[in-house]
Amino acid sequence: MKIFPAIDLRGGEVVRLLKGDYNQMTVYGEDPLEVAHEFEEAGAEYLHVVDLDGAIGGSQPNLKAIKEIIEGTGLKVEIGGGIRNEEIIVNYAMMGALRVIIGTMAVKDPEFTARMIKKHGKSVAVGVDITGVKVAIDGWTNVTEKTVDDMFQNLIDDGVSTIICTDIGKDGAMEGTNVELYKKLVADYGGYVDIIASGGISDMEDLEKLNDIGVDGAIIGRALYTGALDLSEVLEKFSK
Repeated sequence: MKIFPAIDLRGGEVVRLLKGDYNQMTVYGEDPLEVAHEFEEAGAEYLHVVDLDGAIGGSQPNLKAIKEIIEGTGLKVEIGGGIRNEEIIVNYAMMGALRVIIGTMAVKDPEFTARMIKKHGKSVAVGVDITGVKVAIDGWTNVTEKTVDDMFQNLIDDGVSTIICTDIGKDGAMEGTNVELYKKLVADYGGYVDIIASGGISDMEDLEKLNDIGVDGAIIGRALYTGALDLSEVLEKFSK
């Protein structure tokens, strides 16, 4: 199971939200590159970065910080937040990103998303952020009528290689991850697409359950920043 420590960016700072609420934000660092270096020194190979400002507005106000992380570390960086056109996909690819994660546009413009998947292959993943069974977009501020099953089936039909699925209700809450959700997703779709779990991972038991289920990767955020999980120990046990 691949381990993705997470850096969420807002206003150039490293932050975490509680259940996707921008009004419940904690700042954990003023230097994103320094945080990325700490993860790398702990042994991380991968990094999950989200531009929270971009997720809402569709621009890339944290582009400089992301560029510094990609160029200043040897981490394999996946990036989400504000991926609204092909230009930004190409820009991130040219910087050396592992892949970009299309979120909102996968709902608003599925034809665009299908084209990007076909054209850029494994360099494009899709983020499916859910509350209950419905998909949320626009930085989690808008809950649509689209269901997680509809999204997964459509994206698999389009040929997507990786889906990052986040349970917003668990994200940042330190209440444990939604094991039943990921168990169902892996059972139904794991044979067709790599599934990365995100949201609420709080301890080793969560990671053990996800590993047993067979998810391809796990994204860890607040638990690393609060010290509930030690990244070196996690990587030693689970990283592949």
